[in-house]
Amino acid sequence: MALYKTESVVIGRRALGESDRLVEFYTREFGKLKGVAKSARRPRSRFGSALEPFTLGQLVFFDSGRSELVRIDHFDIIQAFVRAREDLERLGRAAWVVECLSGLSADRDPQPALFRLLVRTLGALEVSARPAWVAACFGLRAVDLFGQRPRLDRCATCGRPFPFAPAALDIAAGGLICVRCGAGPGIALSGAVVGTLKRLRGLRWEEALRLPVAGSLEGEICAAVEDLMARLAGQLPRSSRFMAQVRRSLLRVAEPTPRSRGR
Repeated sequence: MALYKTESVVIGRRALGESDRLVEFYTREFGKLKGVAKSARRPRSRFGSALEPFTLGQLVFFDSGRSELVRIDHFDIIQAFVRAREDLERLGRAAWVVECLSGLSADRDPQPALFRLLVRTLGALEVSARPAWVAACFGLRAVDLFGQRPRLDRCATCGRPFPFAPAALDIAAGGLICVRCGAGPGIALSGAVVGTLKRLRGLRWEEALRLPVAGSLEGEICAAVEDLMARLAGQLPRSSRFMAQVRRSLLRVAEPTPRSRGR
């Protein structure tokens, strides 16, 4: 049984049996990897709190080569990204990021660029005042790294140069499509959204995170990227439904009470 060591991020976990955990990692050298952490749920487990979601660490594991599951020996924390678990907005966005990554990645398909993007995204979610924007920047870059880079300069079907209205993003067609080619089924995009998406592609990561965008336009872009990732994955991520519930709760809290309206 071979012993391996790699930097990894915990992207999922669940109980296994009475005391074990099945843990999903995204690793630098091996891509998505699932393993069993023996006795990880016991109070005095040697893993302690190391296997919390979104934790970056050094994973040491045994691989027999006969199973899709590896045996986790230990996991040493490099960075815990604690704020991503302590704030609902950041938690929701971090969960969306790892859920999209898990859903679109094949097991044991190493993509170091995706690993670096994941770590950068979790780091940005720790400090940014715009968690939704950080997640959108991740989504846009992840789409390219998954080989699904949509064409934004012209209609992907007939070649008609952009701008044209209405415009929609169609994954099956490979990019924007115009109304003459059947823009109905795609993701409706305004000219401002398309222009900003094109601009983001030309910016470095730090520049993209700092790009000033009007609140309404930022909301449109975030919604479009969420829709794009959901269509690529073939389903709406559970974290998207969670964030929708959070937004509804926040709106209810923000609504003035009858007494405050009368003041």
